[in-house]
Amino acid sequence: MPKNLDAVDRRHAPGRAAWLLGPAMVAGVAYLDPGNVASNMTAGASFGYLLVWVVVLGNGMAWLIQYLSAKLGIVTGESLPQILGRRLHRPWARRAYWLQAELVAMATDIAEVIGGAVALNLLFGIPLVWGGAITGVVSMLLLVVQSRRGARAFETVLIGLLMIIAVGFTFGLFFAPPAPGGVIGGLVPRFEGANSVLLAASILGATIMPHAIYAHSALTRDRFAPGTPTAAAGLEDARGISTPRLLRATRWDVTIALTVAGTVNLAILLLAAANLEGVDGTDSLEGAYAALRDGLGPVVATMFAVGLLASGLASTSVGAYAGAEIMHGLLRVRVPLLARRLVTLIPALVILSVGIDPTLALVLSQVVLSFGIPFALVPLVALTARREVLGVHRNRVLTTMAGIAAAIFLIALNAVLLWLVFTGG
Repeated sequence: MPKNLDAVDRRHAPGRAAWLLGPAMVAGVAYLDPGNVASNMTAGASFGYLLVWVVVLGNGMAWLIQYLSAKLGIVTGESLPQILGRRLHRPWARRAYWLQAELVAMATDIAEVIGGAVALNLLFGIPLVWGGAITGVVSMLLLVVQSRRGARAFETVLIGLLMIIAVGFTFGLFFAPPAPGGVIGGLVPRFEGANSVLLAASILGATIMPHAIYAHSALTRDRFAPGTPTAAAGLEDARGISTPRLLRATRWDVTIALTVAGTVNLAILLLAAANLEGVDGTDSLEGAYAALRDGLGPVVATMFAVGLLASGLASTSVGAYAGAEIMHGLLRVRVPLLARRLVTLIPALVILSVGIDPTLALVLSQVVLSFGIPFALVPLVALTARREVLGVHRNRVLTTMAGIAAAIFLIALNAVLLWLVFTGG
């Protein structure tokens, strides 16, 4: 369990609103992982402004989902995997649920390590396999910060990387802004063939990430855990901060984090739509980098690659944190983060070593994430609507209805995607 702030810091914290912010910014890193970059870049290069509406819609749904996850951790003092592990009484049910969640976490890890490897290759010419290994080692160092210095230090490092990501991916728009008419037209929901549906599912899988849902509840649990053991009913008194105040601060935290993430994701798609549509080879990160270098200059291309590198390094640490929480909550087994990091690094290195196209692997990994969304989202909405779980802080009727609508939309999109894939539509 990560260290918490000491009693002195906690006692002075209620007077400092900024102290209450942070967990959502860490979870928000997951919304800017290399899978997002690949999906949004490919969507813009392939279909122009067509899927702008998917990014905007996904970010709106992400706000609600991440707030519900954070609220669950604050009010109960437990993470979503912990609560599910306790409520799933049959061992086979817990194992089955863990298996699908673990596969989602591994898909996330693959995307993040590959993204870091591609960035190192673009910046320094490092072979992909070695770049993946370096990305894994740096992520281990970040996890050491989390395990030894506590939640606040971990947040500080990742927020710094988040700022680098934001600058790196939005820099090009100042030199080549998108067409306003195209952006407005892209807000109209529509598809153009099976490939656009595939990319829409990929964007949503990268935007609303199951592991971010699991992680956010754990981040708020760890961040606001009392200094001494206490029953859940006594959390508010032990913290010295009222739960309503924490929830108000969390709404601001989620709003800031998702505004940053949504803006950057949209900027990536718009940069590709305005500058890469119809350009040969831009369906890969390497090709997009080359096109940006040739069209907008080496500075823009370098900033893009720096953003991609920061994205891979930051998001892989959050993914490892989420994976460890999933295993601990559902199987009641705690594996050291560093050991887990070593094991989950292997699939990504295998993909890099056998020569599979990195961008294709990134996009497909986001589709896997999209199929994992209902398994995280449906229980989250159901639990946060229950009085016996959240008491007076349970969802309002409109909030629950919005959560149900989001779940139905995402499940329906995945069903259409399956039908198109199997029928060759």
